Amino acid sequence: MQIDAIRQRLRALGSRPLHEQTVLRNWTRAWPLDTCRGDPERYFPGAVRAALPSLAEELAGLVRPQSEHPSADGSKRLLVQLRSGQTVESVLLPRDGVCVSSQVGCAVGCVFCMTGREGLKQQVSSAEIVAQVALARQQRSVRRVVFMGMGEPAHNLDHVMEAIELLGTVGDIGHRNLVFSTVGDPRVFERLPQGPVKPALALSLHTTRAELRARLLPRAPRIDPRDLVEAGERYARAIGYPIQYQWTLLEGINDSDEELAGIVALLSGKYAVMNFIPFNAGDGLPYQRPSSERARAMARHLHQRGILTKLRQSAGQDVDGGCGQLRARATGGRGLM
Repeated sequence: MQIDAIRQRLRALGSRPLHEQTVLRNWTRAWPLDTCRGDPERYFPGAVRAALPSLAEELAGLVRPQSEHPSADGSKRLLVQLRSGQTVESVLLPRDGVCVSSQVGCAVGCVFCMTGREGLKQQVSSAEIVAQVALARQQRSVRRVVFMGMGEPAHNLDHVMEAIELLGTVGDIGHRNLVFSTVGDPRVFERLPQGPVKPALALSLHTTRAELRARLLPRAPRIDPRDLVEAGERYARAIGYPIQYQWTLLEGINDSDEELAGIVALLSGKYAVMNFIPFNAGDGLPYQRPSSERARAMARHLHQRGILTKLRQSAGQDVDGGCGQLRARATGGRGLM
């Protein structure tokens, strides 16, 4: 189901734009669909009001929680089932955030990601993306939505942008709190500036060396890191908030002094934030995270050179909940490449 199909369905019942927006607003905020100012019997056309219970049931069935995995860090990983029977992961993040999935699996094949080992299985519809937010709001406040779960959002661009537009208009999410994460598909830099809602952008960098990036992200577009940063800088200046550069720290691979020098050369003077994310170990992949001392030293080094750097932890590490791990355990590894 797509969001536009919900709009068309309401219009066919006699809904006017105000009624349509009210229903969609209520859904995104996990409120009863007939919530309104005054008496619902007077506010909604009769046919619309009569259809709301069945519509509410249908929307609730878009994603169903299959298992929940609370973590000591305040996050909670959810394995949710789509109507197709496929499963994706959502993460309730500390400080009123939720991380949503845009695909079942992923075609990019990042070598350090469990999701990447599975390949692409299915697109997640725009309504299923928003339903993950509504599901999260049943449990806690959500003021930030990050598209950093399973999948490459640029490979499902129409559906993701439709979800972003709804969340950034009636969904009560500030535009800079909608974070579109991508490996750097050129279509992103063409499409995002054109929409009525311009989300923040997170670019998966992981290294300053083009040849290493091609090995780490084997099916990502072949964009030189320098060109990727320049494209990010143009978007950041256009929308007025910085680009987040994502860097999964892999011991002995991208944690060297040479990489630090490369980051300084790339990001000095840029409207940017570097996010160091130590590798989420324990998922059977042949990588290790650097020591916490080394990770802190790297962040400190960049800070001292004027580059805002945050040392983040992947949510749910104490429950072995890195992206793709819950699904892999639930499926018994079926379909992994």
